Amino acid sequence: MRIFKFIAIALIVIGLSGCSSKFKTYNGPEVTHVVVNKGARKMYLLHHEKVLESYKVELGFAPVGHKTQRGDGKTPEGTYVIDRRNPNSDFHLSIGISYPNQADRMQARARGKSPGGDIFIHGQPNKKTGTGPDWTAGCISVKNREIEWVYAMVRNGTPITINP
Repeated sequence: MRIFKFIAIALIVIGLSGCSSKFKTYNGPEVTHVVVNKGARKMYLLHHEKVLESYKVELGFAPVGHKTQRGDGKTPEGTYVIDRRNPNSDFHLSIGISYPNQADRMQARARGKSPGGDIFIHGQPNKKTGTGPDWTAGCISVKNREIEWVYAMVRNGTPITINP
């Protein structure tokens, strides 16, 4: 009888572990603004003035200063919006930031350069390539279990302010 009880419990545990997913459901207060403070390496999800969550972040490999061109390794600074989602990201999950805006494009064009693009908040690489402090090409990175909640909580159209 004891062996049957053990087998039943083992099957339940195995069955429940298969139910876990990287797609979380969030039913709390709306995230009305995302704020990233690059110098402090922190990201805050806000409902108006109230901090709902905060995360330690990793940035572009050249973290000081505003992104001005493709390949400079900088994370942009300024106010943008969350504009897209990638459930099949090479970095677990990712949400897109609307960089470059019109001013970014004009400034880069005046220098004869491309402003770059494809800036995201994302998790860790699916393939063990670069990690460590400030390893991205200009994106904002959090742990995989954290991007799962960020992905669930932050909607497209949410403003994001990235401070120096």
